[in-house]
Amino acid sequence: KGGGKLTFTEVFSDWLCDTAAQDKRLIGITPAMSEGSGLVRFEKEFPDRFVDVGIAEQHAVTFAAGLACEGLKPVVAIYSTFLQRAYDQLIHDVALQNLPVLFAIDRGGLVGADGATHHGAFDLSFLLCVPKLVIMTPSDENECRQMLHTAYQLDGPTAVRYPRGAGCGVVPQQTMQAIPVGKGEMRREGKQIAILAFGTLLHPALKVGEALDASVANMRFAKPIDAELVRSLAEKHELLVTLEENATISGVGSEVERCLEEAAID
Repeated sequence: KGGGKLTFTEVFSDWLCDTAAQDKRLIGITPAMSEGSGLVRFEKEFPDRFVDVGIAEQHAVTFAAGLACEGLKPVVAIYSTFLQRAYDQLIHDVALQNLPVLFAIDRGGLVGADGATHHGAFDLSFLLCVPKLVIMTPSDENECRQMLHTAYQLDGPTAVRYPRGAGCGVVPQQTMQAIPVGKGEMRREGKQIAILAFGTLLHPALKVGEALDASVANMRFAKPIDAELVRSLAEKHELLVTLEENATISGVGSEVERCLEEAAID
């Protein structure tokens, strides 16, 4: 924990065990990252539904696809940087077949002490073009739990992408409720400038919003993006600013730009 706050990995661990207790179809899969991805408790409580495939990310994803074909509900707990190794399997074995595999993507964004090879700086870019995949970016601990629940309920491929380390201190609600897919929320109404925040960057965005009297939106979904909210903000503000912890090229900023192009808004 960080200063008594739950880490996102712990939030995932708690959600996984709570959901597994309610649904016997859930299978937890990890490519040799049980401790790092938060599966230690799950392994102890549900040993028959825990699978560590070893350092074989491609196999983890194809194995999950096979389980989903047989009516099970696989959850692949994986670091962002290691999901890159299974991109082919993600597309061919999961997405094109529209299978209900949930990717719990840890270490999304910059990772500090984990080092350069572990920065999750490309996932939003390489996932956005994958067909049928729903991508969620929780802003705090409770939203992470609710998004994992939302993803698990969907009958198709999903990804919940969260950062390394502790959240902002929000206590997750035990009760789980699905979030409307593809819908963001306004967190601050301001003037001239609108900040579109994805993930935990919402919190610095709110501070900046106060200082500049800017509007702030918690976008929640990288895909499907809330095009209606983007268009509304563009019509009411002179400047839109997107915040994402990801490579600039082909990230959510590009998705926002695409929304504006389709709406013929300069």
